[in-house]
Amino acid sequence: MFVPFYDVNRLKRIRFQYVTVGLIVVNVLVFLFAKVTGETGAIVSSFEISYGFIPAVANGAVALPPAYRMVPDWANYLTYSFLHLDFWHITGNMLFLWVFGDNVEDAFGHLRFLIFYLAAAAAGAFAHQFLFPGSEATLLGASGAVSAVVVAYLMLHPRVWIWVLAFGRIPLTLPAWLLLAAWIVMQFVSLATGGDDVSYAAHAGGMVAGALMTLVLRQRGVRLFDRPAAGRDGA
Repeated sequence: MFVPFYDVNRLKRIRFQYVTVGLIVVNVLVFLFAKVTGETGAIVSSFEISYGFIPAVANGAVALPPAYRMVPDWANYLTYSFLHLDFWHITGNMLFLWVFGDNVEDAFGHLRFLIFYLAAAAAGAFAHQFLFPGSEATLLGASGAVSAVVVAYLMLHPRVWIWVLAFGRIPLTLPAWLLLAAWIVMQFVSLATGGDDVSYAAHAGGMVAGALMTLVLRQRGVRLFDRPAAGRDGA
C-alpha cells in the first residue's frame, strides 16, 4: 500500500489553493458536527441519512420520513460528498485532495476547480445510482470528487515525482504516472470484482467525469501530460 503525502510541483498560476483548503475545512467541520450530534452506537446517524445519498430514495422507490427530508432531492447528489463514516475515511480522502488538489486548482483556476469538484461528486452519485438503483444504503464520502482530482492530476502532471509512504512507514518517491495509473486500475478492478463496502462505482463515475472535464475546464495555455508550451527554446 502506498500513501501519497507530498509532491514536488509548485503552483504556477495561482498564489494559494483557496478552494482546495476550503473544501478540506468544510469536510472536516461537517465530519466533526455529524459525529458530535450523531446517535451513540449508530452506524449511520440521522444527520447522515438526511444529507447522504440513497439510490432507492433518489429513484423514488423508497420515501424518507418527513423528519429526514432536510434538503431537496437534487441536493443530496452533492451533500453526501461532505460526509464521512469515520476518521480513516475522511483522512484518506482529504490527504489525496491536499496532495493533488492544489495543482489541479492551479490549472483550472479557483471557480472552475470548484465547479469541477462538485460536478465530479454528482457524477459519482449518478454512477452509484445507475449500478445500484435499488440500494437503500447511504452513500457517504468525497471519493467520487477526489477520484476526479486524481485523474486530472495524472492527465496534467504524469512526470512529477510523488513522495509516498510504502506500507505506511517507508518513505520513497514514485513518478505520478506509475502511482496514479496503478491506483486508477485498482479502482476499476475492484468495481469489476465486487470489492468491499467501498462504492467503486462512485470512484469510476468521478474518474470518467474528471477526465472529460479536464479536457475543457483547464485554463488556456495549460497543456496535458506535462508537455512544454509551443515555441522555441532559448539558450
